[in-house]
Amino acid sequence: MIIHEVETYSRKEMKALQLARLKETLKRVYTKVPFYQEKFHELDIKVEDIQTLEAIRKLPFTKKTDLRDNYPFNLFAADMKEVIRIHASSGTSGKPTVVGYTKNDIDNWADMVARAIALAGGEPGGVFQNAYGYGLFTGGLGLHYGGERLGMATVPISGGNTDRQITVIEDFKPTVIAGTPSYILKVAEEMEAMGKNPRNSSVKFGIFGAEPWSEEMRKVLEDKFDIKACDIYGLSEVMGPGVSIECHEAQDGLHIAEDHFIVEVINPETLEPVADGEEGELVFTSLTKEAFPVIRYRTGDIASITREECKCGRTTARMSRVKGRIDDMLIIRGVNVFPSEIEHYLIQIEELAPHYQVRLRREGSMDVVELHVEINEEVHQMVNGDMRHEHIHFIMKKVQHSMKNNCLVSMKVKVLAPRSIPRSEGKAIRIVDERGTFATV
Repeated sequence: MIIHEVETYSRKEMKALQLARLKETLKRVYTKVPFYQEKFHELDIKVEDIQTLEAIRKLPFTKKTDLRDNYPFNLFAADMKEVIRIHASSGTSGKPTVVGYTKNDIDNWADMVARAIALAGGEPGGVFQNAYGYGLFTGGLGLHYGGERLGMATVPISGGNTDRQITVIEDFKPTVIAGTPSYILKVAEEMEAMGKNPRNSSVKFGIFGAEPWSEEMRKVLEDKFDIKACDIYGLSEVMGPGVSIECHEAQDGLHIAEDHFIVEVINPETLEPVADGEEGELVFTSLTKEAFPVIRYRTGDIASITREECKCGRTTARMSRVKGRIDDMLIIRGVNVFPSEIEHYLIQIEELAPHYQVRLRREGSMDVVELHVEINEEVHQMVNGDMRHEHIHFIMKKVQHSMKNNCLVSMKVKVLAPRSIPRSEGKAIRIVDERGTFATV
C-alpha cells in the first residue's frame, strides 16, 4: 500500500498548507485575471483580508457561465507562452468551457492522479488499461499520465471498440481498468455473450467515474469481474480526474487531494455552508494551478463531506459519492428525483438488467415521464407465449411499485427485451428529453 506523507497530515498541518497556498493563488488571480479583479473590487475584498481558511467565504463564487462568458482564454492566469496544454468540455449546451495547463500544472496533475490510482489499488509494475476517451475531454490523458507517473504500463486504448478492449484484457493482462461504469459493464456483457467469464481475467481493481453510479451498480461490476471497484471524481474546470477517489481498503468516501484543493459544501439555494455529513453542492478552490486557477467554483454536484480518519490510515477529507447534478435532477410533480436514485432501486429488482432510461415526452398539454427498463437474459429465455405478457406485466407493476414507494413518484414503465436500450462507449445517456422544451414534469 502506497501512502504519501501529505495524505496523513494532521488537520492543523493541512490547514496551514492550504492557507499558504490559498494566499499565493489569490495573489495570482488578482494580478493576472481581470474577472477576479472586478469581483474583488465589487465586494471590496483585498487579498490581504484573507488570513484564515474560514475567510474564504468572503470570496466570490465562480460559475460555469463565467467560464463561457470569458471564452476562450480570458480566465487564464498565465501567459500563453507558458501554457502547454488546453482541454475543453464538449460544449453541448453552449460554448465549451476551456481550461489550460502549464508544465507545473501537468506535473502536479500527474502526481495527483498517480496517488489516486494507488489509492484504488494500482501498483508500480502493473498494467493499466485506460478506457477513458482521449482528446479534449480530460479523462483519458489525465488517467494516462497518472498511470505512467505511478510506474504502471499504461495502455491508451481509449473508449469504444469493445472487441479490442476484450482482446487487450485477455492478452495484456491488466491489473487495473478505468472507464465509465456503464461502458465497463458493456465490456463485461460482451465477454459473457462470447462465452467468456470476466471473473477469470487478470483485472483486480476498477476505477470508474464521469457519471453518477449507485452502490448497486458497484456490486454488479464487482461481481462480474471479481474486482474492487472504486469511484473517481474530477471535472475539467477544477483540474480533471483525480480530484478525489475512494481507497480500495474502505471504499467509504472519496479522499480529496486537499493539498491541491479546498472543498466546501453549500446549500445551493441559500449559498450558505452546510455541516459536515449534510448533502449540498460541492464547491472547490484550486491551490496549485497556475494557468487556470478557480476560486470557489460551484460544481453543481450534490454530495457531503466527512473529515474523520479513514481506516486506510489517510486523514484527508472525504466526499460521499456524487448523488447527482443539480441540472440532472428531475422534478416530477413536485418531487425531486436523481437518476442515481432510480438506478439504486432498479438494480435491486432481480428480473432486470442494470440498464435504464428516463424518457420525457408530451401527451397533449401534459408532460409524461416514462421509465424504460430491460429484462435480463435469464428472464427473457424463460418467458414465452401467453406467459410472456403476464410475466412482463408483473415486472412492470413491480417497477412502478418500487418507484412509487421509494422515489415517491408515479411513472409509466416500459419493459423491454435485453439490449434494447442503447449502450454508450462513454457516459451513459440516462435522461432523454423528447418534449422540445424544458418544462418541469
